[in-house]
Amino acid sequence: MKLIIAIIKPFKLDEVREALSDVGVTGMTVSEVKGFGRQKGQTEIYRGAEYSTNMVPKIRVEVVCASDLSDRAVEAIQQAAHTGAIGDGKIFVLDVGHAVRIRTGETDETAL
Repeated sequence: MKLIIAIIKPFKLDEVREALSDVGVTGMTVSEVKGFGRQKGQTEIYRGAEYSTNMVPKIRVEVVCASDLSDRAVEAIQQAAHTGAIGDGKIFVLDVGHAVRIRTGETDETAL
């Protein structure tokens, strides 16, 4: 099993969700987060005054899927979240050692 963590632009969430559903991903966890990468934040204008913000709002999408599905899921996220602009985000893939469904006690891939 693989844990896929994607940091994306907020307005791309619906496209990413649909793309993951299309490849067979059955669930996800979504969090609103803030952070910055190479762009080091952004400059905004509020009531005529320009100010700099160090943290940019992003969405963190977490998906656990079978290992054989992970490459398709990553590709789906990448295509759906792509704008070509700075700050499109990152995707991280980690190994998952064990999973348990609390309600039934099912384990590993059957728990997904």
